[in-house]
Order: sequence, then C-alpha cells, then structure tokens
Amino acid sequence: MHDYAEPVTKLIDEFKRLPGIGHKSAQRLAFHILRTTKEEAERLVSAILEVKDKIIFCSVCNNLTDADPCRYCASLTRDQTIICVVEEPYNLVAIEKTREYHGLYHVLHGALSPIRGIGPEELHIKNLLNRLRPDESGECSVREIILATNPNTEGEATANYLGRLLKPLGLKVTRIAMGLPVGGDLEYADEVTMHKALTNRHEI
Repeated sequence: MHDYAEPVTKLIDEFKRLPGIGHKSAQRLAFHILRTTKEEAERLVSAILEVKDKIIFCSVCNNLTDADPCRYCASLTRDQTIICVVEEPYNLVAIEKTREYHGLYHVLHGALSPIRGIGPEELHIKNLLNRLRPDESGECSVREIILATNPNTEGEATANYLGRLLKPLGLKVTRIAMGLPVGGDLEYADEVTMHKALTNRHEI
C-alpha cells in the first residue's frame, strides 16, 4: 500500500531519477508542484518539452544549442587558434563567466571512468581530432588545446589521455592550473578562481 495517492507516488519516483535527488528531495519537489497553480505546472512541462524538442548537440563542438553550429563555433570574433576542452556544457559556462577566454570550445560529455564503463569511445573525442586536421593549404588553424577537465581522478585521467593523444600532432597542449580544489567541479568555481586557473595553465 502506497503512502500517497498513485499519481503523487509516480511524480516522486520520477524526481528520484534525477541526479542528486534522494527520496526526501523528491518529496519536497513533488509537493511544491502540487502547491503551484495549473498554469505554473504547465509552464514547467512546456519548458521541459521545448528543451527536448529544440536543443541539439553542436556538430562541431558538441555544446548544447538550438542552432547548428552553436554561437561559439559560428562567431567570427573568437580566436580560432585555441580550443578549450571541457567535460560538460555547464563547465563551458563557468569559463565564459570569467570574460577572459575568447577561443573555441569542445565538450566531451563526460570523463574517462573505467569503473563506470566510460572509455574513450564513449566521449566525443573523434570530432575533436577531425577539427585538428590540416586544411587545403596543409595547415591546421588550431595552435593550442587547453585541457579544462575537472581536477578529480576522472578529469586527470582524461587530461592525461588527451595529452598523450594530442602531443604527437605538434600542438601546444596545456592543462588548467590548480586554482581549483582537487575533487571539485568547475560548475561551482567562482570567477576569480576560474580566471586564475586559466591564466596559470601549464603545458603537459
């Protein structure tokens, strides 16, 4: 026998599927929805459906976008000679907040984690290599790759793997400096810390 009516139990169960949401948080969210007006609930449903209908991966950098290529890849004012590699789209947002980086991006959508079964094939590495191929003149416009993966075990493993993969191509490969706490996520970094991490990056 359920503690709540079946529709409420179903809503709680769906919220529990979200990352970082336990049973108590799911209950709070469900009861918040119950207290809102029907119009507010419909706006939430509409926003979710709109994201699912309109948001795609950029075919160049894998960022989330509603236009392909995304606004960063399509920009004529950004520095085309440098690519910053991040794990997730929200890491890109953290770097943009500094207003100090004006190059391009590449989003991996994850990090190497043998325990969770995530290997190089599960990451968006192939189209990064495609971006580094020489053009018609035999030149590659990219001169530097910044590895801005998270400063934790998976992020370090990913940076080391990419470093070994990219170095033979003759590119300058740098790693963001440890202005960020080990074990932390870029998502929670403040602008000053993120700026220091970018400024103090080092070649690997």
